Amino acid sequence: MRLDVALTPGTATPAALAGATALVVDVLRASTSLVTALAHGAREAVPVGEVEDARRVAAAHVGALLAGERGGDPPVGFDLGNSPLEFTRERVGGRTLVFTTSNGTRALLAARRAAAVGIAGFVNLTAAADWACGQGRDVVVVCAGELGERSFEDEVCAGLLIERMRVLEPGAVLAPTGALAAATARPYARDVGRLARDAPHARHLTERGRGPDVAACMRLDAFALVPVYRADVDKVVLPYG
Repeated sequence: MRLDVALTPGTATPAALAGATALVVDVLRASTSLVTALAHGAREAVPVGEVEDARRVAAAHVGALLAGERGGDPPVGFDLGNSPLEFTRERVGGRTLVFTTSNGTRALLAARRAAAVGIAGFVNLTAAADWACGQGRDVVVVCAGELGERSFEDEVCAGLLIERMRVLEPGAVLAPTGALAAATARPYARDVGRLARDAPHARHLTERGRGPDVAACMRLDAFALVPVYRADVDKVVLPYG
């Protein structure tokens, strides 16, 4: 097994993804929101790249909720933003979400060439690492980044995923970028909450009044499930039921 990290969606090459398992990470906030939504009973989420396409897709799904953000805020007419705190059981239970964000959904769509695609964050880190190793393939962690640039919190999450998978698969081969992410992550292994002050995007969200979102995204292993993106039906679902 080979363990690798794509630090931005643009570096997740088709050659690296072919035949591999991908874990898509957008800690702040898309992957955390998707994990939370599915944990709270959402039926499925349809990832869409553009806002207007999301509106069109939602119109074709009776009862669907439009969710996501641009510039950190929900577009006009959307039912939900991209805060994990919004995805309560009362709001999303049994519903289809049509979901579009600046970074996370684009990373998810970029990973669709992989043999299997799971969604990971700090909130389901152990479950995601266990699920990926259980697939029995090479693993590529795809970081959503920030508008094409690297994201510190995503790299730390990727590195902690790598470290967990190395424990599960001691014979795994670590790619250079995987080793870099693992080294970046080690100082945070015992306290991922430090990223609230160390990660630029976390500070930016806090300055905009979204400190509670940051705290929610830094909860380690809050959930023991891994949503999967099924490219054949273009939906994020739980891998059972």
